[in-house]
Amino acid sequence: MLLEAIDSVLAQSTPAFELIVIDDGSTDGTAEHLARLAETIRMKIDRIDHRGPAAARNRGVAIARAPLIAFLDSDDLWSPTKLERQLAFMRDNPGCAISQTNEIWIRNGRRVNPGHRHRKRAGDIFIDSLRTCLIAMSSVMIRTDLFRSFGGFDELMTAAEDYDLWLRILIDHEAGLLDEPLVTRRGGHPDQTSATTPALDRFRILALAKLLADDRLSPARRTSVVEVLAEKCRIYAGGLRRRGRIDEARLYESVAEQARGWDTRAAPEIGCTVKAMRSMIREIPHEC
Repeated sequence: MLLEAIDSVLAQSTPAFELIVIDDGSTDGTAEHLARLAETIRMKIDRIDHRGPAAARNRGVAIARAPLIAFLDSDDLWSPTKLERQLAFMRDNPGCAISQTNEIWIRNGRRVNPGHRHRKRAGDIFIDSLRTCLIAMSSVMIRTDLFRSFGGFDELMTAAEDYDLWLRILIDHEAGLLDEPLVTRRGGHPDQTSATTPALDRFRILALAKLLADDRLSPARRTSVVEVLAEKCRIYAGGLRRRGRIDEARLYESVAEQARGWDTRAAPEIGCTVKAMRSMIREIPHEC
């Protein structure tokens, strides 16, 4: 799949790109194969010590020189005109700092139609994105300076790191949409992050709590974030109780209750809550 992804970049109709491949600590011979491949094609390879997708993407952006960044996960594909069409879209919309294209979804080798909640739209999609991540990693194009100004992806988050960053960006930026299926998204294989990372909602809950510590939120947006945070905390706490993890369940139940008072202001205890959640993800004790 990785080689097919690389081939789909090399097949782009525009030559105006820098191809960077980040090897996140592979142990299956990928590094050696990439080294041989780099002898024959124009690409830059860097390797990190198995730190997850957030760290891998951050490393790629750190060594990139272009003013625009496009990401491609190793199991996805770009159509040959993806970069050309999206670059033209960004040029034609100079006020747009982040955009995406539409996608074709393949699951277990068969084409499927995404559900209504995954339907992409342009403009102010912040509130719509709280329950479902509406910006797809392999279709996005973002101004490099904007990405860097937000500090990139949160490297503690081994999942939902895209949900977290896009929400932080969408507070102040509308999303552009090139309504053409220029990306093929391939899912269903057992080593996907969504299949191998347990309790994905703990990362989404952390992302929502981080938003409530942000004073850029309007009252309406803050109310929406509180509503979704409380909902997700109650559901996740119920799952923790069923598994006998009572102390963790109590934290998320407490957050669901406290969140009612966070819909008008960034209360001081939000920072403590974020710290506690991050400590649980790291599996280290915390004090607040």
